[in-house]
Amino acid sequence: MFKATMTSVGEIFMKNIIHTVVLLTLIGVSAPAAAANPAPAYEGRRLYVSYCQLCHGTDGKGDGPLAKAMKISPANLNTTVRSRSDTILTKIITGEGRQTITGRDRHNLLSEAMPEWKDVFTELQVKSLIAYLRFLGRSKHELMGDPEHGMQLYQQYCQVCHGVEGDGDGIMTSLMGIMPMDHTNPNETESLSNEEIANSILDGKQRFMPAWRDILNQDDVEALVSYIRLLSH
Repeated sequence: MFKATMTSVGEIFMKNIIHTVVLLTLIGVSAPAAAANPAPAYEGRRLYVSYCQLCHGTDGKGDGPLAKAMKISPANLNTTVRSRSDTILTKIITGEGRQTITGRDRHNLLSEAMPEWKDVFTELQVKSLIAYLRFLGRSKHELMGDPEHGMQLYQQYCQVCHGVEGDGDGIMTSLMGIMPMDHTNPNETESLSNEEIANSILDGKQRFMPAWRDILNQDDVEALVSYIRLLSH
């Protein structure tokens, strides 16, 4: 009887803590400021959509609508990027320097129609774009929804525990004595399918992960999953 009572008290205490987390995220009290610098792959996707997608296609396979109209064959980035270093990819994107192995000009390495972006992208933007290209080439999971919407939701609901940068160091971790999943670690996220992450968000997980089914809709969850994918690249 005493043991059962203690268990009930513990469950009530845990529910109260979780409700506090939910309340903090909903009203924004004591929540840390939004990330000043978005994850590189997230920022890289924004650049890719604006500058690269028309030719290389949504999935990087070289089947964009402008490529068809111009009758050109852009590289399939899902395979091409895997075999090249960041240094070589930087030269390909910017058009600066010569390829150290073949000596060919950057502009002509992949395609005669490949623009030189040295006067368009900053060094940091090039690195962000490469981070997203690495995601396209390495991740076995597609983006389910809109990661830009996902970042807004993450800042509102998730960073209080998972941290501003997604590495599991949110303000609630020391208070609750928990270690949330590090979303920046691909070894943790890549082993989970999109559906598994979505279900964890909707239904909660173990004792500390709240269920968001009554707060987030399906589009919200898919956007969150997509943003989490980009955090680990």
